[in-house]
Order: sequence, then C-alpha cells, then structure tokens
Amino acid sequence: MKVFGYRLPGMSSLLVWGLLWEIIGQSGMTFFIPPLSEVIATLFEVIGTPAFQKALYETAYAFGAGVFFAIVIGVPTGIFMGKSRLLDELLLPWVNMFLSAPLTALVPVLMVLFGFGMKSIIITTTLFAIWIIILNARAGVMQINRSLIDMARSFGASPWDAFFKIYVWAALPEILGGVRIGVIRAVKGVIIGQLLISIVGFGALFELYSSNFLMAHFWAVLIVLFALAFTISEFFAYLERRVAYYAAKR
Repeated sequence: MKVFGYRLPGMSSLLVWGLLWEIIGQSGMTFFIPPLSEVIATLFEVIGTPAFQKALYETAYAFGAGVFFAIVIGVPTGIFMGKSRLLDELLLPWVNMFLSAPLTALVPVLMVLFGFGMKSIIITTTLFAIWIIILNARAGVMQINRSLIDMARSFGASPWDAFFKIYVWAALPEILGGVRIGVIRAVKGVIIGQLLISIVGFGALFELYSSNFLMAHFWAVLIVLFALAFTISEFFAYLERRVAYYAAKR
C-alpha cells in the first residue's frame, strides 16, 4: 500500500482499521462494537480459561480431521478426474453442484444420518472444503504436458509410480491452491457445524457470549478464529509460491 508515494508495510491497513474500530467503540455508537482495546484486554483474559482451551481443542480437532479427509479424498479424486474422461463426465456435474450449493441446507440431513456429535461436524467441515480441492487438482492434472506422461510410460513406470511421481508433483501448484481455499471454507464449515449440529467448541462460546451480550468476549474469540484461519491460509500460500516453478516446467 502506498500513501503519498511512500510504500507502507503490508500490515499497515490493519492498523488503520484497528484505529477506526477503536474510534467507533469509544464513541459508543453501538453496543455491538466495543473498543478494540477492551477486546484485546478481554482476549488475554479469555485465553487462559479452561472453557476457551476446551473450545480450542474441540474446534481444532474437528477442523483438522475435516481438512485431512478433504485432502485425502479430494486430491486423488481430482487427479483421477483429470486423467479419465469418463470419470470426469460422471463426477464433474456433481462436484460443481455441491460447490455452488448452499451446503448449510444439508446440515439437517447430516444430523439425521450421523447424529448430533463430532462425526457430523467433521463431515460438514469436509463437505465445505473438498469440492474446491477436487476441482483444483483436476485443473492441475489437465495442465500437465503429455510428454511427461509419455516419458513415464516409455520408461515402464507403473500406474502408482506415475500417480505419485508425475501427476501429484506436476499438479502441485494447483493442489496447494485448492487446499488453501479449502482451508478457508473449512473454517466456515466447522463453525456452522458447531452452531447448528452440536453446540461445542467455538460455536458454544459464540452462542454463550452473544446470548449474554458479552460483545467484547464475542469479538475476542472471533479475532482468535480469524487469526488462526489467516495463519493457516498464509502458510499454504507460502508453500504455493515455493512450488510455483513447477507450473513453468510443465
């Protein structure tokens, strides 16, 4: 960001928004937005409580399991769709449909099928993340130079060797891009699951604080959630930049 020709550090915009938040909070325009200084002070109070630590563990467990299954299922599915035209024609309409559909409407169905526990929350998280991972892995495979595949066949590579040593590595930039976006969608999925299926984790804290009008506590937990999601997303963006040279080599 540049101001009057001077380049400011990348996080300067956050300082501007933080200052604006503090001004609005101090003005008392609405009880919904307390001062940022009060939110930060509340954050340090909340972090050390057993309720927050339990909520963090439950949310991290559901989020990690959901992202794990989304990657383990989504990446091979996308690669096979990119390899096989028949499989692509069979699955692509469904993948596009679930990607564009309001998945929150499926939550009651998951509750009936899998109950009100952690299993349904993990499945919800997986469903939010998996479709974009499949599409990106498929797009990465379709960009692979056919000479790489022909070379693998000419050297007698087995299908598994070609899968792991050609397709996965050549499509890695798109795969990581899909995982990065899928992680962001998984954050939405895990919170929606915790709010609608079983009031646990951060969903329980959001419900408790909002119902009791503890807005400083509400925003403190929300900042933690945003910070975690941003950190994970930036980590995958860093990995994506590190392997971007694969795209030019294809």
